[in-house]
Amino acid sequence: IGWWANFATFKLNNKWSIHGEYQWRRVSCVSDWQQGLLRVGMNHQINAKAQLRVGYAWAETFNYGDYPINGLGRDFTEHRTYQMVTLTDKPGILDFSHRFMLEQRWIGRYSSPEVQKEDDYFYVNRLRYMFRMQCPLKGKTIDDKEFYAAAYNEIFIGFGKNVNENVFDQNRLGLLIGYRLNKKWRIEGGFLNQILQLPREITLPGATTGQNVFQRNSGFVINSYISVF
Repeated sequence: IGWWANFATFKLNNKWSIHGEYQWRRVSCVSDWQQGLLRVGMNHQINAKAQLRVGYAWAETFNYGDYPINGLGRDFTEHRTYQMVTLTDKPGILDFSHRFMLEQRWIGRYSSPEVQKEDDYFYVNRLRYMFRMQCPLKGKTIDDKEFYAAAYNEIFIGFGKNVNENVFDQNRLGLLIGYRLNKKWRIEGGFLNQILQLPREITLPGATTGQNVFQRNSGFVINSYISVF
């Protein structure tokens, strides 16, 4: 997989800012669609180490892989609202962050194989937790025109009456090298591993009963972060 993402923060004052991002997610590096994700939100800086965000996300997931996420092998749309808290700390040269996100998801579905367009949405909840750490590759702080290393892991847990097989929804692991051009712009790139559980059982060749299926995707991610203030 190849994930390309742009993140932007528009500062309004010392407490409030607007968040925007678009993620262009591909399979076979760049040749085919996996997902497009647009997310917007409003940030409130509670204090120097805590930030709250609420917002909306739109996602379009495409038919990819041997066992598509949609049981009919079709693309589908998803609408989300979300609430997020990020806690940061800096022990020594390391920067730590803990991100907790609660999502309300409305996922498009087809009522029958004959239907050519989504005609229903089902609702599920999802809880996400991401731990990230980063450190400078030179000196004790990450300054302009300097590289840094970063790593993160994020786990996704589904809950609610409409969650089927995938209470464990997915896990993402990233190992990155970043470069800070200036205080307003930095870029990152590196390895990404995604393990995703399908929301339904699948009867595999030679089997007589349905089984849980886990999809493993590995590739790269490239992120750009821009702050406007």
